[in-house]
Amino acid sequence: MAVEGGRREAATVVLLCVIWYAVSSASNVVGKLVLTEFPFPMTVTMVQLLSIVVLSAPAFAACGVRRETPFPAGYYWRVLVPLAFAKFFTTMFSQISIWKVPISYAHTVKATTPLWTAALARALFGERQPRGVCAALLVIAGGVAVASATELQFDGAGLAAALAAAALLSLQHLYSKRVMRDTGVHHLRLLQVLGRLALALFAPVWMWCDAAALWSGAVPADAGRWGAMLALDGALAWLQAVVAFSVLSRVTPLAYAVASAAKRAVVVGASLLLLRNPASPLNVAGMALAALGVLAYNRAKLRARASAPPDKPLLPV
Repeated sequence: MAVEGGRREAATVVLLCVIWYAVSSASNVVGKLVLTEFPFPMTVTMVQLLSIVVLSAPAFAACGVRRETPFPAGYYWRVLVPLAFAKFFTTMFSQISIWKVPISYAHTVKATTPLWTAALARALFGERQPRGVCAALLVIAGGVAVASATELQFDGAGLAAALAAAALLSLQHLYSKRVMRDTGVHHLRLLQVLGRLALALFAPVWMWCDAAALWSGAVPADAGRWGAMLALDGALAWLQAVVAFSVLSRVTPLAYAVASAAKRAVVVGASLLLLRNPASPLNVAGMALAALGVLAYNRAKLRARASAPPDKPLLPV
């Protein structure tokens, strides 16, 4: 019976990953199309956060997701509010990166997430990485450097935004997993809480940055069409986040890192196929080298975890 349950759980994770990859690819392509003619990444970010708030309540009620776990006020300010900041800035920097540079390059740069994870491990927990992990990190850095040097549509702001998104994503996943473990909160309710907090915290910032420009007529001529595209982008971003949190809740952070690396490869391939952005052979080689480095990193981390003493905590990736 236990074996059958394990197989069912594995099949569920595989199905969730397939849905995650498909929705993520669609979300990135739609987001790129929106931002090409609607250059307001802050507004796109707020629409995505609003979609989390609006769509989560009825969807979770229909699916019987248990009610939100009550958090102490101190826990809100100490843990959830910083996580909401990370959620907002991760989303915003992701939108800026796909606005400024091709999706394929943005996701290649986001492959540096393990580099940021290793840096966080060192800074927060004093953890030193084994030689195999360090070697894999060098391969990732080399792949991203080659891709950056040969990127035909290179943009410094796009590179910086993608790097910031990778760093914040690493921190967000690490502490989201910890919140789920420490409080028992349902993973989808945690997503709803973070979306609601991020929306409330940054609505005034959006009004100051974008609202005046949009009100003064900076919207493209076909406002109805772009409104529908924004709504679609928000719905896809919400669905992607729901599936990602569902995968994260079912597997270890290390397994999630492996699945996320595979997702980036799928998104890169889909963007090259659908958007046909130009990429030189060296650029593609750099992307492949970064992806290979991520796979080598995950393998080295798994070996280090297997050989570590039971009482020695290793930062999950």
